[in-house]
Amino acid sequence: MTTTLLRTAGELHARVPAGRRAVAMTMGALHEGHATLIRTARELAGPDGEVVVTVFVNPLQFGAGEDLDRYPRTLEADLKLAEQAGADVVFAPSVEEVYPGGEPQVRIGAGPMGERLEGATRPGHFDGMLTVVGKLLHLTRPDVALFGQKDAQQLALVRRMVRDLNFGIEIVGVPTVREEDGLALSSRNRYLSPGERRTALALSQALFAGRDRHAAQEALRARARATPVTHARAEALSAIGESRAAADTHAVAKAVPGCAAAVRAAARLVLDEAARMDPPLELDYLALVDPSDFTEIDDDFTGEAVLAVAARVGTTRLIDNLPLTFGAAS
Repeated sequence: MTTTLLRTAGELHARVPAGRRAVAMTMGALHEGHATLIRTARELAGPDGEVVVTVFVNPLQFGAGEDLDRYPRTLEADLKLAEQAGADVVFAPSVEEVYPGGEPQVRIGAGPMGERLEGATRPGHFDGMLTVVGKLLHLTRPDVALFGQKDAQQLALVRRMVRDLNFGIEIVGVPTVREEDGLALSSRNRYLSPGERRTALALSQALFAGRDRHAAQEALRARARATPVTHARAEALSAIGESRAAADTHAVAKAVPGCAAAVRAAARLVLDEAARMDPPLELDYLALVDPSDFTEIDDDFTGEAVLAVAARVGTTRLIDNLPLTFGAAS
């Protein structure tokens, strides 16, 4: 398969796929995480469909002092990776093609969800992101569009936009791809020195610590559902010297839905240690949120949640997250 490079929407619209068109949206500097997006798009499009990879560094979603100018642009390498992963087309429009009249006066607003976490740190970022995603969806006219779950808030906002504004396009989230040591793949990882990369591992390690604490808490909750216990039984065990059994029974008796605070604490411990490393990790936020609106969850929360972290190591800002399910049925 030879991947075709297209620069204009007119060229893309002249193509009429026999099946579904699946679009993987990227800002280029493609890596294995993007390749996974493209391979998933290939599966969804089927043999008769068409896979389009967009490569566009969107100036609207970079704030003052961010890395727009130095963001890696590697189109030739991107074409090779896209071809190997099964793309039919790489659509790499110019800024003038996407914004023919200059910066648009009318933009898509991200609403309250866009002001939290990433939006609080990067004001206006999500308005710019949704505006370009909306434009690229119109320009590429897909049946399905794919986004990585590493940018969980972005994915949630795109889904909300498509639903609220009746785009009629299926949005698919693709799980985060990690290196062997756990670091989430990112185009910005190439900015890290060896020492900075060692510190950056704390992001994924914190998430894994939170995940492990969550699993332990959910196991306690499952035991509490299966074998009702009381504080009185724990006190009785303690009175006859069965201290370990008593402690275990206390833990089961106190198990509450979620224990979000314990998950946050386990993750925070790792991040606090990384703040003392050389070079240090500078935490932006650690949050355990409801993916429907990205507000913090309480300890009685049940359902799907996202444990998210953002931090700066040296001059590089990185994000990561893990999905967690609280109160899963036994």
